[in-house]
Order: sequence, then C-alpha cells, then structure tokens
Amino acid sequence: MKRVERALSTAGLCAEILEMGAETRTAQQAADAAGCELDQIAKSIIFRGETSGHVVLFITAGGNRVSPERAGAVARQPLGKADAGLIRAETGFAIGGVAPIGHLTPVTSFFDPRLLDFERVYAAAGTPRHIFAIAPAALLKLTGAQLAEFTV
Repeated sequence: MKRVERALSTAGLCAEILEMGAETRTAQQAADAAGCELDQIAKSIIFRGETSGHVVLFITAGGNRVSPERAGAVARQPLGKADAGLIRAETGFAIGGVAPIGHLTPVTSFFDPRLLDFERVYAAAGTPRHIFAIAPAALLKLTGAQLAEFTV
C-alpha cells in the first residue's frame, strides 16, 4: 500500500486510499464496498507473456472479461497463466490486491477504454481491503498503459 501511496504522491495526485470494512478481492466486492457501478472498478488481470516470461497487466472494467486471444494479439505474444510467485516477484502484490501502480518492476500494461466512460474509477491499493478513487484518464497516464480492445 505504501508503494501505491508513493506512486500517487509522486504523480502529484491527491487520491485517498480507502480502507473498506469488507474484502475487495473481487470486482463485485469492491463495487459493493465503494457503492459504485461494477464497471467503475478498474480490475488488474495479469497474464504471463509466453515469449517474454514476464507479467502483462490488463486494467479492465469490473464487469468485463479479458479475452485471452484478443489480449495476446494486443500484447503481441501468446499469454498463459501467471502464477502467484511471478505476480508477487514482479508487481510486489499478492493476488486479490494487485494495484495497477506501484509495481516493483516496470510492467507492460493495457487499458480498457470502457473505464474512460466514468468520471471516477476505483482500483486496488495493494491489499484485499484497500482501494483508491481516481479519474480514469489520470490512471491511464499514471500506469503508462496502452489503450486497447482486449475484452470479450
């Protein structure tokens, strides 16, 4: 969570990290806790790049599903399942609390255009109980993600 706070602060963003009374491991749990629409949750879906051997992050609206075929096409490599060890080693976060920012290493990222339909979205802040609100355009810029169509 401290890395998320640092990334937000370094970018000059005043985004408050909120501790929820319930777990926010799933997009639905996060939406219920934040009192927002499911698609306002910017969920982090991670694959392993089969060519690179590194994680590839897809930041998508909570109600959307990532298409492995479309995701592989935008990532320009076949994608496979990223195990918990690889995810933690490269992002520094455990599954269920992977933030879209504050990673240990640079992560190739792609951003779902659906998130831009909202004034504010909510993303994991590094733990299963913490989220932060941010303007989606600011999140896109902060992550350095590429805007792409990769959902079902």
